[in-house]
Amino acid sequence: MKNIKNTLLGLTVAVTTLTACNKAANKDNNAEMNTEQHANPDQIYACPMHPEVTGAKGDKCSKCGMELQAVNKEAAAEIAVKISTTPAVIEAGKSTNLTIAVTDGLKPISLEEAHEMKMHLLLVSEDLSWFNHIHPQEQKDGTYTVSETFPSGGNYLLFTDYKPVGLAGAVDMQKVEVKGTTVTSKMDYKPKLVAEVDGYKMTLLNGADFKTNSSQDLQFSVEKNGKKLQESDFENYLGAKAHIVMIGKEDKDFLHIHPISDKRFPIYAQTHIKKAGVYRMWAQFQVGGKLHTADFTVNVEEGAKGTEENHSGHQH
Repeated sequence: MKNIKNTLLGLTVAVTTLTACNKAANKDNNAEMNTEQHANPDQIYACPMHPEVTGAKGDKCSKCGMELQAVNKEAAAEIAVKISTTPAVIEAGKSTNLTIAVTDGLKPISLEEAHEMKMHLLLVSEDLSWFNHIHPQEQKDGTYTVSETFPSGGNYLLFTDYKPVGLAGAVDMQKVEVKGTTVTSKMDYKPKLVAEVDGYKMTLLNGADFKTNSSQDLQFSVEKNGKKLQESDFENYLGAKAHIVMIGKEDKDFLHIHPISDKRFPIYAQTHIKKAGVYRMWAQFQVGGKLHTADFTVNVEEGAKGTEENHSGHQH
C-alpha cells in the first residue's frame, strides 16, 4: 500500500464545531463560564468539542456548556495521520479501500467517539463541486478502513476529523490524486442560498450577511410540498439535528458545525468564520430514515475589527 503525503495542512488544524452538548440546555449557545482561578496557570484546558475555546480547570465551554478538559500539547504534537490505499493508484469509478492510522509515531492511538463515531471522513473534490461524508470503521490493529468510489479524475481533499483519548479534537487534511477522465469544473462560485434535494427546499435565510470578526448565525428553513418542516420532523443524525461542513475556496479552511433547533428555525447554529472569501457549504439532515445533503455557496465579507464576542477572559 502507498502512503499519501500530507500536503496542505498541519496535523493539529483546529476544527470549529457547534453542537447540542449536554443537550444544549441554553439554546442561545451562551452558557455561563466558571471563571474560578486555579494554581497551575501553565496548564491549558479546552472544550472537547470546541478546541478553540480554552480556559482554566473548572471552566465551561461558552458554546456548548461542556466542562473544559486538560490538553496535553506535547502529546498532541506527536500525533500523525497516515492514509494508504488499495489499490495504490486510485482510479475514478472504481472502489478504493482507504486505511487511516492515527499514530503517536509508533503505533495507532485510541480515539473517543464524537457524534457517535470515532472518525469522520469528509471528502471533497479540489474545486469543491463534489462532497461525501463517511465513517471509517475501527479494525483489530487500531487502524480505520472505509471504501470510496471517486466520480472522476483529478485532485481530492480528505479531511479526517478525530479526537484522541484525553486530547482535544483535531482535523487533518491530505490531498490525493485520482486517475481517470477529468471533468471540466462548472463551478461559478456565485452565492447559492437555496438548495433543492429529494423534493425538499432548504434555504439559508441569512446567507448574504456573513462576516468575519463576529459570531454568525446559521438560520435554515426547510420545506416540502410547500409546507415548512418543524423541529419534530427531523430525526437525530449522529447525535445532532443536522451536520454542516464549510470549506473555503482559496485556503480550504474547514469548519464542521453541529446545529440544534430553536423556536424560530428547525436547523440553527452559530459559528465564527475567521477568513473572508467564498465558502462552499453542505448541510445534511435526516427525515424518515433517509439522509439528505443540500449544498450552498456563500460569500463571507471582512467584518469590522473589535466586534468579537468576549464570553470570558479565559477564552482565546
